[in-house]
Amino acid sequence: MAATIHPPRTAPSTRSALVKAPTGIRGFDELTGGGLPHGRATLVTGGPGSCKTLFGLEFLVRGAEEFDEPGVLLAFEESATDLTENVASLGFDLAGLEADGRLVIDAVRIDASEIVTTGEFDLDGLFIRLAAAVQSVGARRVVLDTIEVLFGALGDEAIVRNEFSRLLRWLKDHELTTVITGERGPEGQLTRFGIEEYASDCVLVLDHRMRDEIATRRLRVVKYRGSAHGTNEYPFLVTDRGLRVWPITSTALTYAVSTERVSLGVPQLDEMLGGGVYRGSTVLITGTAGTGKTTLAASAVDAACARGESALFVSFEESPDQIIRNLRSVGIDLGRWVDDGLLRLWGERATAFGLEAHLSAIERLLEESEPAVAVLDAVGSLSNVGAEAEVTSAVVREVDMMKSRGVTAILTSLNHDAQRESSSVAVSSVVDTWLLLRNVESDGERNRLLFVMKSRGTAHSNQVREFLLTDHGAELLDVTVGARGVLTGSARLAQAAEERAAAADRSAELERRRLALERRTAEVDAQVAALHAQLATESAELDRLAAEETRGADARAADRERLARRRESGPADGRSEARDG
Repeated sequence: MAATIHPPRTAPSTRSALVKAPTGIRGFDELTGGGLPHGRATLVTGGPGSCKTLFGLEFLVRGAEEFDEPGVLLAFEESATDLTENVASLGFDLAGLEADGRLVIDAVRIDASEIVTTGEFDLDGLFIRLAAAVQSVGARRVVLDTIEVLFGALGDEAIVRNEFSRLLRWLKDHELTTVITGERGPEGQLTRFGIEEYASDCVLVLDHRMRDEIATRRLRVVKYRGSAHGTNEYPFLVTDRGLRVWPITSTALTYAVSTERVSLGVPQLDEMLGGGVYRGSTVLITGTAGTGKTTLAASAVDAACARGESALFVSFEESPDQIIRNLRSVGIDLGRWVDDGLLRLWGERATAFGLEAHLSAIERLLEESEPAVAVLDAVGSLSNVGAEAEVTSAVVREVDMMKSRGVTAILTSLNHDAQRESSSVAVSSVVDTWLLLRNVESDGERNRLLFVMKSRGTAHSNQVREFLLTDHGAELLDVTVGARGVLTGSARLAQAAEERAAAADRSAELERRRLALERRTAEVDAQVAALHAQLATESAELDRLAAEETRGADARAADRERLARRRESGPADGRSEARDG
């Protein structure tokens, strides 16, 4: 099993001595360092539809369900029945919490005609009512919704200031963590009276705005006494599970990393990347239209599912059925993985909702699918629903979502200019591996090239490779270089044909030379054989002459021996011989 590298130790953060009450609202406690000030009042202000009441209700519900802190809601505008019905779709069971003795909803009707502003005026009656509700459930949290209704009939600013200050002191004396909702005031004021924001320990501003016909919500912590906090505007969304805030500036870069490599489904590409990409890393694939970005991303998903890993494929341009059909033309059958439950395909136009809803949808898909590999196809489409900085922030949040879960992420983005090394979403600096696809035109045809622009933490090829989409998947071809540089398409085929012809010529010449050598060898062997035969003849003649010489020598020796014997026999022998003769 590949090793996992854990983040290095970091210096302990300096924590505020201020005790905080967690809200349970996803993302909010992160940007505030723990939640709202415990035992103090927080003002939540905003225009209509900005989710002030919902913020307060979720604060109470999460407190009762998750932190064992019962709560009290004093509502001055809506009835208990309306409030219960309004939040039921978010999974909040206010009636059930009331029945369990963990929540009190007290709808207080304020009639301006019954309020006399002359003489003495105070909130003692409200304090008595609130104290009874708190004691009935042992409440630790209180929500007052909304403060303008309580003070709206008072025309004297001095009375409002005095009574509001008394209210805050009473709540603080009873150590009640309180959320007070208020309406936005005239320009330059956070509230109608312009007093509440100064007296409150913490002030949150919620905003619901329209831009290019897309509704977005933002949250800002304007003030937080005694605590550090994020000061930017943060997008938030109303989901079927409550509010969700995305605090990008508080995202800690402390996720674990792995040394295990995973395949992108194209062996030649894995080779260029030193054996694949690191598990849990992020890959960006950019290129102009038709360069094969989606197919390359689908190859990685197909490889992951073939390994038995779960995968997620999100498209902002094509429907799931269209993706399956189109990829079959290049030999990639994602439908079988969907049927096996290993792959979830999800498609919807980026313009169907704002960036907050987009983030929420991606988060939900990641939570439900728990993929090992996730593809976000055509993230550049998000540029149609927000400003460049907002879109970049949204995509960075998505990258962090996947990195924190150890998901190998693959993002594709359209590049409108083939000659520019960029994408429509400026996130190339936060990804680990960047692949650039490019169409080139030569000899009357267009062909695809692939470049590895970067791959952090690994040696990678600097070569340009031709990228083909075949009926059995994506392929990268070995580099072919000619007099005009890298050759692609028919030029590459022509060059290959020329090289094959040249190789054939060289092979034929080699064969001709081999045959000539064989003939020469045969001639030389014949000459050698003839010389050997001549040598054998001369040797035999020499042997014959030597034998004759030997016989002649023997005969001469015998003659000399006979002569010697005659001489030794004397004259008688000579006379006898003469007579005999």
